[in-house]
Amino acid sequence: MTQMDLPPRVGERPRATASLPHSQLDQQPASTRDLDSVLAEAATWPHVTMQPSRIAVEGSRALVLTDDADTGPAEAFLIGREFCHGHAGGDSSLHAALPPHLARAAQHAGWGEPHYLVHTGQAPPSITMLYAPRDEAERDVMLRLVRASYDFALGVIERADADTDAKLHDI
Repeated sequence: MTQMDLPPRVGERPRATASLPHSQLDQQPASTRDLDSVLAEAATWPHVTMQPSRIAVEGSRALVLTDDADTGPAEAFLIGREFCHGHAGGDSSLHAALPPHLARAAQHAGWGEPHYLVHTGQAPPSITMLYAPRDEAERDVMLRLVRASYDFALGVIERADADTDAKLHDI
C-alpha cells in the first residue's frame, strides 16, 4: 500500500489528547460496528489472536501475533507481540504500528496521526493513531491499514525502499 492508494479522509481531523491515554476526542461513530468488524476480520488471519490490550484503556482489544509466528522489526509492535489495538469506551480509534513510510502516508491523507509519544522520542515513528472509522468506506481503509500493520509485524513489509521513502518524505 502506498500513499497513492489512500484516498484523502473526508473532513477535518478529529481532536486527540496529548497525554495518556492517547484518545480521539470527537468524530466518533454512533456505534462500534465498524471497529468491531475490522478487529473481528483481522482476528481470523493466520497467527493472530485477539486479547485484552496490555497498554490501552481497560476493555481495549489487541491484535497479537501468536508465539509460533516469525516477526518483523521491534518497531512493528506496540508492546510484546501486540501490533494493533482498538480502543474501548466509545473512542473507536486504533493504535497500530505501521511501516514508517506508510505511517507518514496515512497521516498525510488524514487517516491518523503519530502517537504523541513519537514527538518526544519515547515511541518509534511507526506508532500511529488511526481515527475511528465512521462508515463502511472508512472501515475498508482501516482494514487495509491494519493489514499493513499485520504484514509489518510478520516481517513481510520491511522499511520502504529508498526511492519510496524519499518521495514520501517530500510531502
